[in-house]
Amino acid sequence: MKKKKLRQIIENNDTTSGRIFDIIIQLLIVISLISFCIETLPNLHPRLKIFLFYIEAITIGIFTVEYVLRIFVADKKFKYIFSFYGLIDLFSILPFYIARGIDLRALRIFRLFRLFRTFKLVRYNKAIKRFRKAFGMIKQELIIFLIATVFLLFISSVGIYYFEYEAQPGQFSSIFHRMWWSVATLTTVGYGDIYPITAGGKIFTFIILMIGLGIIAVPTALIASALTKCVEDEEKK
Repeated sequence: MKKKKLRQIIENNDTTSGRIFDIIIQLLIVISLISFCIETLPNLHPRLKIFLFYIEAITIGIFTVEYVLRIFVADKKFKYIFSFYGLIDLFSILPFYIARGIDLRALRIFRLFRLFRTFKLVRYNKAIKRFRKAFGMIKQELIIFLIATVFLLFISSVGIYYFEYEAQPGQFSSIFHRMWWSVATLTTVGYGDIYPITAGGKIFTFIILMIGLGIIAVPTALIASALTKCVEDEEKK
């Protein structure tokens, strides 16, 4: 019975106790991320460093207890441990224990896993869950569109190479070197570091820019439509 009540608090945010639990964890995530950013400032006072360490230790302690409790209340424990959220929960606390136990500079890379605490916020945000559901609805369409985008990147790289190679052999030396130009042009960013000077290259670039507008518009419309459908489904329920 106690396990069932504990599960409702940890996994169900529809209850008052569940909402309080979610808010506390979210606040701790934000605090830990702020302290992580402050640690990168140069010339920190030793007392501030000690204070930040205590904040880190307290938040990690609470996150560790949360992780253990989630394993405890899970019906399929191994399924939770190796799930997306389970791995995020683990990686958000793992660097602290690695850094304390082993003093190897190479292992400092594990501190980057502290950024996984940002992803912990995903668990508690209904809007993000709605996005996840929307992406699931249009997954096949997005995959097809992604494949088409890759083809367009290749075609634009080949096209601009043949239009501009003779005029600018240094800038357009190969198709592989023009992949960056294709990405910048198709996404309509247009950094201006590399641009066509021939008439054919300019016309080709104009066509690619127009296609780039569609590349941005089509997935935006798909996602907006799927989100609207998700909201309508929730309202019906």
